[in-house]
Amino acid sequence: MPRETIDIRQNVPLAPLTTLGVGGNARFFAPAASLDEVEAAARFAQDRNLRLFVLGGGSNLVISDRGWDGLVVEVGIDGIDERSSRDQVVFEVGAGTDWDGFVAHSVAQGCAGVECLSGIPGRVGGTPVQNVGAYGQEVSGTIISVQVFDLAENRFRNLSAADCGFSYRTSIFNTTERGRYIIVRVAYALTPGKPPALLYADLQKHFAGQNHPPTLDQTREAVRSIRARKGMLIGPSDSDRRSAGSFFKNPVLSSAQHAGLRRRASERGLEVPSYPALEQQHKVSAAWLVEHSGFRKGYVKGNAAISSKHALALVNRGGATASEIIALKDEIQFAVQHTWGIGLEAEPVFVGF
Repeated sequence: MPRETIDIRQNVPLAPLTTLGVGGNARFFAPAASLDEVEAAARFAQDRNLRLFVLGGGSNLVISDRGWDGLVVEVGIDGIDERSSRDQVVFEVGAGTDWDGFVAHSVAQGCAGVECLSGIPGRVGGTPVQNVGAYGQEVSGTIISVQVFDLAENRFRNLSAADCGFSYRTSIFNTTERGRYIIVRVAYALTPGKPPALLYADLQKHFAGQNHPPTLDQTREAVRSIRARKGMLIGPSDSDRRSAGSFFKNPVLSSAQHAGLRRRASERGLEVPSYPALEQQHKVSAAWLVEHSGFRKGYVKGNAAISSKHALALVNRGGATASEIIALKDEIQFAVQHTWGIGLEAEPVFVGF
């Protein structure tokens, strides 16, 4: 049985709980560090007919200036359990566990599968939602199950990877079943002794000339170093630190669209960059599209801006509103559509709009 009480707070500012630092207040807010507290929070919302939103590390969110007129549940279930399964190690990880901390732990254990996802901010519970990926790896390649509280059936369930409907940056959690589940634990199957994945040009270039294959730990540090150079590793002294990470997804084009893009680029004396990891699925660099649609790194619009280090990161220069971030997003999307005939899809979750 769930606990009868839970810490319910009112009018809690949400902006400080996100990496972008914009947005209004939550009408109700509940930290939940156990399964009982998750269930109690769900019951509180249902009994009062409140909309419920689950907050993790706040790293991939844009919260509206109006905030959230319902209950925000901050899932803080922590911890990492391990068990061997055939030739793999299964890590069962609490949704509130720091993601990069888990990656560091798995690398220290000599287990491959998420080393290229180092340096990504946020918590474990958010990774299945967006099918988080970077540098040639996606979490869907290692997730074997996700434990959830099902708000439709008022019970805890285990969903298999197939149940989650993973595809590029999507899952059932942000599409067909958005708002139905509270993720409480994720199980990853990683492979001990397997060499690191070096699929992306940035990583290959980093290790060019090295006489021996890089270790998992060296690969992790290389990824963090590359992310830092691109302003994608949040640090307290970084002027671009208030961001939601990559704001736009790399578009996935049909063969005809891809050929048309190359033709348009050629007419302008440009060449669409080709990366093997992107070419396999006709993915195109969203950053290239942005930079060749009239924008530059460091472009400023009010208190919002494009990062000085990476064309895909929109940043809060200090005091920005959600409306200013949205206005910059809209300006970029319009320009890319007008210039290249390609619609850029935003990557963050938009809350309260």
